[in-house]
Amino acid sequence: MTENDGTRTDRNDHRTPGSAGEFDGRTVLITGGTSGMGLATARHLLASGAEVVITGRDEARLRRAEAELASGDRVFAVRADSAKPADLARLADLVGERHGRLDGVFANAGVGIFELPTDVTEKSFDHTVDVNFKGVFFTVQHALPLLEAAGGGSVVLNASWTLHRGLPNAPVYAATKAAVHNLARTLGSEFAGRGIRVNSVSPGYIVTEMFDAVITEQSAKDAVLAQVPLGRLGEAEDIAETVAFLLSSRSSYITGQDFVVDGGVVAVAGSW
Repeated sequence: MTENDGTRTDRNDHRTPGSAGEFDGRTVLITGGTSGMGLATARHLLASGAEVVITGRDEARLRRAEAELASGDRVFAVRADSAKPADLARLADLVGERHGRLDGVFANAGVGIFELPTDVTEKSFDHTVDVNFKGVFFTVQHALPLLEAAGGGSVVLNASWTLHRGLPNAPVYAATKAAVHNLARTLGSEFAGRGIRVNSVSPGYIVTEMFDAVITEQSAKDAVLAQVPLGRLGEAEDIAETVAFLLSSRSSYITGQDFVVDGGVVAVAGSW
């Protein structure tokens, strides 16, 4: 079992961040922002002028991420467990007190539990659903008044390439990610009249702490790499750039869509 709420040595320092000033005056919430895609997105948005709220379940990891981002009071780090709606309600209250609004949300917190269907327990089933689906839903629900206070905004939900292709050893995980994208379509329609756009991003094989915890053997990593037509594994910054685009005004005519960022695994693999 792995969760994108931890620390790792960042691999993306050579990547160019977003356009300076693009997010000036905007506040964005990133759940699961202490590592991987969440942390990379926070760094990207800060470089573009945003004020960023990050969450994590572990206080020590949260403070390390805050220190690593090194952006002073432009970073607001809040301990919150996305599986607990009460934590998300408290998070919304704290953000409201500090900022009074949200211009964007990246509902990124998630858990990866990879089990055969015959090995799934009620405990692992409930935990996966609680974090990956229930947590995403209530993150958006509690953020809604803050988005409305900003006059609208953009929400990005972290889904997965597995909603487009079957993954035999992850039936519950894949199902929750399919639910997340369906939620993006439904909420995108529901909130359009309020000026709030909702989309999902579906990462492929992205090298993060979660990836390293699940795929530990070099032979397994080589096998995964062989599935990627572009010839490399993804980096957290690949997702951060896509999320930043979806949060920005550059995507102002896009809602209810899923953006697959996977090096061609879903659309191209097996045909080159």
